[in-house]
Amino acid sequence: MTARQPRRVLIVDDSAVVRTMLAESLAAEDDFEVVGAAADPFIARDLILQHEPHVITLDLEMPRMDGLTFLRRLMAHHPLPVIVVSSLTRSGSAASVEALRAGAIDVIPKPGGPYTVSQVAERLKTAIRAARAGTFRFDRATVPVDVAPARPARRRLRGVLAIGASTGGTRATEALLTRLPADCPPIVIVQHMPAGFTRAYAERLDASCPMRVVEAQDGTPLRRGQALVAPGDFHMVVEATGVKLRVSVRQGPPVHHQRPSVDVLFHSLARLHGVPVVACLLTGMGADGADGLLALRMQGAQTIVQDEHSCVVFGMPREAIRRGAAGRVVSLLGMPAAIVEAFEALDVRAPSTVQARAC
Repeated sequence: MTARQPRRVLIVDDSAVVRTMLAESLAAEDDFEVVGAAADPFIARDLILQHEPHVITLDLEMPRMDGLTFLRRLMAHHPLPVIVVSSLTRSGSAASVEALRAGAIDVIPKPGGPYTVSQVAERLKTAIRAARAGTFRFDRATVPVDVAPARPARRRLRGVLAIGASTGGTRATEALLTRLPADCPPIVIVQHMPAGFTRAYAERLDASCPMRVVEAQDGTPLRRGQALVAPGDFHMVVEATGVKLRVSVRQGPPVHHQRPSVDVLFHSLARLHGVPVVACLLTGMGADGADGLLALRMQGAQTIVQDEHSCVVFGMPREAIRRGAAGRVVSLLGMPAAIVEAFEALDVRAPSTVQARAC
């Protein structure tokens, strides 16, 4: 049997220290081969043609051409899996969110502040291996420009919409939310993203989506027409206080190596009694969300999973399907309509006290 060839990685960063740190960390693994390190996009362009890397790590603040411009040109002419390694400054976080929308598969913080060199290296290795897997795809079919808007609901929808996503999910979630009505039921979102980036992501969604989108804080109430994004490095759970729902934001051990974890959010909703829930599991690597989605389905929730063709990484959805957690498997194109249909199916059975709690 022929051994699998190492994944060729090109590092693009203007900092010699960062280039060395990343190269040494990756070179220690048998399944990676660092084929080059570039200080700017012009050097990177030549190395791409010379070495044909499988994956690129990309800084965004570089001389001669910024990383975001380079990424957009790369995706237009020579698309490759790109992992952004970015600073935690406000401008860096905003640019990183734009990079995800432009086609980057993940964003990882640079060492410093809350993240050590070893933590950054381990997260980078995981992201590169996800790009290596056969479930990874990057083509124009994954760009959600043609997602159909949800049809008008026959009645005022009530309940809670929960969304979990990882790699590729920033764009998928945005495509989904922009096609839902402004007067939608409360939405809670877990997107695997490091601390420091989720606020910029929520602000980006708030600017493009019809409903209000904010980064969740401990005790934030669930409100109609509002979506809450779990803050990076914190789990988010939904709790009932009387007839009202609010989120609790807390730390605790990572689940499936993730904090926030989709499973933590989904299991918290499964513990609520009488609250109509529609839960969607979107593109992402690993198994986070599959157990929680199954628990929700067992409690009578409507569960929807993104199909393989429209996923960037068909990891989390595949695991949910394997465990019997998916009530429906639909494309990103059909997700908004499927959500409205799921709420309508639940709304007929929702007691009035629960309706008040979930609004």
